[in-house]
Amino acid sequence: MLEGIDRLVDLIGPRASGLTGASLDHVVGATGRCDTAALAATDGHVAAVARDGRTVRLSRTIGLPLRYFVAKMYHGPFLVVSDRMDRIFDWCQAQRIGWQFDPCYTRMVPAHYVTELDQVGCPDPAPRYHRFFTPPIGHGSADLDEAGAVYIRAAYAVVREWVSRVPAGEPIAVAFSGGIDSTAVLLLARRALADLRRDPWDVRAFTLDFGGGQDAAQAEAAVRALGLESAWERVTVPPDAVDLVEAIAVIEDYHPLDVECAAASLCLLRAVRERYPSLRYLLDGDGGDENLKAYPLEDSDLTLSSVLRNPLLYQEGWGVDAIKHSEVYSGGLSRGYVRTYAPASTYGFTAFSPFTVRSVIAAAAAIPFERVLGGSVERLSRVKPEAVSAGIRQVLGVEMPVNPKRRLQDGAGAAPRARVSKAWCRHAFTRLWEDRLRDTPDALDERRSGNEMART
Repeated sequence: MLEGIDRLVDLIGPRASGLTGASLDHVVGATGRCDTAALAATDGHVAAVARDGRTVRLSRTIGLPLRYFVAKMYHGPFLVVSDRMDRIFDWCQAQRIGWQFDPCYTRMVPAHYVTELDQVGCPDPAPRYHRFFTPPIGHGSADLDEAGAVYIRAAYAVVREWVSRVPAGEPIAVAFSGGIDSTAVLLLARRALADLRRDPWDVRAFTLDFGGGQDAAQAEAAVRALGLESAWERVTVPPDAVDLVEAIAVIEDYHPLDVECAAASLCLLRAVRERYPSLRYLLDGDGGDENLKAYPLEDSDLTLSSVLRNPLLYQEGWGVDAIKHSEVYSGGLSRGYVRTYAPASTYGFTAFSPFTVRSVIAAAAAIPFERVLGGSVERLSRVKPEAVSAGIRQVLGVEMPVNPKRRLQDGAGAAPRARVSKAWCRHAFTRLWEDRLRDTPDALDERRSGNEMART
C-alpha cells in the first residue's frame, strides 16, 4: 500500500439544506473529528465526508442520501462516495474496474450517525457507528392541543429558515394532496413568506391527477375552503405515463410502496417542469406520517408495542445493530426518503420537507404516545389529525381542512397495474443492473486489476 495517496473519492461533495447551528465547513470538520456533540448542535439536513489519517468518516440526516463503495486499487482500498449507485458505478467504469462493482456491495450511511471506516486493506474492517441525534422520548404534554402547538412551532421555524434562503421572488412549489401534511406545509410556507415581508402568493400548490383521483377533488375543496384557489393547479397526467421500471431506476430500490410513490412523483414533477422550466424549489409533507405514527398497523407485521418501544422506528428502521437493518439501504425513512429526493433531483428541483428535520422529529418524539393512546390502536389513527390541526389553529390562527390519509399513488388514481409486489420490483431492479453490468469490460486486456500500477 502506497502512503501519501488520497484514497477518498467524493463524487458529490458536502451538502446542506436548511442547515442551522454551524456552517457546512464546520459540519465537515465535526464529521472528520467524529464530534457528535457539534453535529447534535445543528439542525436542518447535512451530508458530509472527511478523512482523518487512514480513517474516513461520513455523516448524514434523512433528507440527503449518502452512499459509499470500497474499490480495490494498487494503492489500497479506495472509498468512493456519492448519493447514487450509478454514479459510483460510472466512476468504476472510468477507472476500468467496473467489473468489481455490484450494487449490493454499496452501503447507505444511516441517518443520524457518523459512519467510521478504516482504510487498512484486506479484509476491510466493518464500519463503526456513532449516533448524533438522541431526542428525549415522551417527556412532553399528553394534551394534543399543547403537543400539536409545539410540533407545528418547530415545523414553522424550519420552514421559515428554509424559505428565507430562497431568493426573493422565486416561486416555491408544494406537492399538494389536500391531506394533513401537505396542507400544513402550504400554510406554513405562506405564513413564513408573509412574516419575511415577501409575497405569500409565490407559493403554488400542485396536485397530481391521473383522472378521477380522490386527491384532486380533495385538494380543490381544501384550497377553496382556505381561499387559495388561485394558488393551486391540478396536474392531469394520463395513467399510462406511470413507469414503474423508470421509478426503480431512479430510486435504485425495490420496496413496492416507495417504487409506486416515486413513479407517481416522477409524473407530477415531469409535468410541473414542462409547465415551469425555471421552477427550482419544492416543498412536501414527507415524514409527517412517520413522526406521528400514522400508519395502519394492519398493513404491516408491526404491533402497537413494537411501534411504541422503538420511538424512531418509522424514521430509522430497527436500528443499525438489528437483524433487519439493511446496510445497502438503511431503514425506515432513512431509506424511504429517496422516493422524494431522487425524483426531485432528476427534474432539477431542490426538495425539502420540514417534517424530516431533527428538531421537528424531536417535537413529535416528545409526545408521550403510551399515555395518549392508553393501549388503543384505534386512537393511534386520530393522533395526527388532532395534533396537526390544533397546532395550525394555535400557531397560525387558521382552521385547516382535515382530510383522510392516502398515499400519493392511491390518491392520484393510479392504474391498478401500478400496484406491484416486492418480488416483481426486485426482479426489475436486478434486470436493470444485469443490463448495465453486461456492458462492463471483463476481458483481461480491457479491465484493470487491483494489482496493476497506474501507467506514468
